[in-house]
Amino acid sequence: MAKVRVNKNSLEYPREARRTLKPSYDPETFGRWSEKFARFLGTARFLVFMTTFVLFWVIWNSLAPEDLKFDHYPFIFLTLLLSLQASYAAPLILLAQNRQADRDRIQGNEDRERDERNMADTEYLTRELASLRTALSEVTTRD
Repeated sequence: MAKVRVNKNSLEYPREARRTLKPSYDPETFGRWSEKFARFLGTARFLVFMTTFVLFWVIWNSLAPEDLKFDHYPFIFLTLLLSLQASYAAPLILLAQNRQADRDRIQGNEDRERDERNMADTEYLTRELASLRTALSEVTTRD
């Protein structure tokens, strides 16, 4: 009897997991992280932290001795840091909003399907109730 030869390179068989030097990217994990980050940006704790940070930065670079100042009056480095933070925060907030919109759309579809089922059940019960009334009126008219 001939042996059946299995081609391991075929797409019908999964490959064994191999270690790779490439970093892996899981969009779901990144999405959850971006939602947590966006949620943190909307808290009072973040606003207090940023206000304290900026006030400390400005006061330090305005009132400290000249040799201890690291960002003089126009505060260019502070502006750079705030711009960098905003450039990362905006896309992460948009990503979190998109994920929320996807969840809302799915929930809306499920609600619509449930409403359709409830409407069908209500119509069925209405028809049954009408047939019972008809049958009951026939019974009472015979007597």
